[in-house]
Amino acid sequence: MPEAPLWLDLGAFGFGIAVSPLHITLLLLLLLGPRPIQRGMIYLVGWMLTTLVALAALLTLGHGLVMDMTQGSHPRIGLDLIGSGALLSIGIRELVKTIGEQGEPPAWSRSLDRFIAMPMPLLLALSSVLEVISPDDLLLFAKSAAMILAADLNGSEELIGSLMFTFGSSLLLLLPVVAVLVAGEQVLPLLKTIKLLLIAQGERLLACISLLLGLYLGWQGVLGFTAA
Repeated sequence: MPEAPLWLDLGAFGFGIAVSPLHITLLLLLLLGPRPIQRGMIYLVGWMLTTLVALAALLTLGHGLVMDMTQGSHPRIGLDLIGSGALLSIGIRELVKTIGEQGEPPAWSRSLDRFIAMPMPLLLALSSVLEVISPDDLLLFAKSAAMILAADLNGSEELIGSLMFTFGSSLLLLLPVVAVLVAGEQVLPLLKTIKLLLIAQGERLLACISLLLGLYLGWQGVLGFTAA
């Protein structure tokens, strides 16, 4: 089977980062609070800049390394299989945890009031740190950077690929902000419902996304063996 198009992979791996119940819930709380558009936009831009800078740092590091990341190369196969195993283990762990803690809110939900009370610069800094230190997010950042490097793009094409990844990673934050911009207070009851749903089912959703991406990376690793 052929590889998926680069832009599709970048969007999919970016979307894997976007499925962050904590970050989405924090944004929803900002949109449900005072000055929703201003604070929501600042948070969204901060998330996008963090994503773009983190990917750019990995690309800069990758350009300085002499390593073949094309399909079928040993480093590419290793990254795919290690990433697959890590994402599958994270997904299974989170799924088992949600089954064992049915009816209990996730641990991160107990910190929401403290987070949302922080000054905006401190909240942005905390959000950025939590995004880039997440093990599954780090794997998706590394995989996306490797794919861009393997495609041997010129500067402008590399920027477009980075923006595609950033858009995918920001989609679930962008939609609520756009909804508030368009519909104003009419959309607030829906945002409250989504917030409650994320607290109740967000970990299960994250586990399923990790499992799907883990299986996909495993499939790419198998393709690499056949192409070697």
